[in-house]
Amino acid sequence: MTRPRRWLPMPILSIVLLVVWLLLQQSFTLGHWLLGGILAFLIPLTVAPFYEQPSILKRPGLLTRYALRVFGDIIVANLQVSWIILDPRGRMNPAFIEYPLQLKEKFPITILASTITLTPGTVSAHLRMDGKSLLIHALDVDDIDAVIHEIHERYERPLMEIYEC
Repeated sequence: MTRPRRWLPMPILSIVLLVVWLLLQQSFTLGHWLLGGILAFLIPLTVAPFYEQPSILKRPGLLTRYALRVFGDIIVANLQVSWIILDPRGRMNPAFIEYPLQLKEKFPITILASTITLTPGTVSAHLRMDGKSLLIHALDVDDIDAVIHEIHERYERPLMEIYEC
């Protein structure tokens, strides 16, 4: 089912674009208002066909807990990667991991892939076309199954609770 085409498909984005344009120009003259308004109208109209509605938050209260967990994990991972780099023995065991996805919706999968990439030492390298697995590169892996279990418990399961219940 396609959405009906509207003249202003993303009004909030249009307002943000206009405000950002005016702030970047550091001028509120009529010309900047007009050019910013034209851009704020045309850009959302142009990207609307490519925009996919994000999944509906089914348990938004858990999102704060998830964000705090990710923030804490980023700090810990920074320290771990720093130690790996500074370790005089040069102990590093990089690996590619084929992570089986249980998430079904595109938006939560995108959040999971972004979370993995934001955490230092890991990068989401590829989402399979069927959407059933994610290829991850990790800087230091001793046990691939333990990494898969940790990603599932720390990130994917909470995302399933937040978005898919």
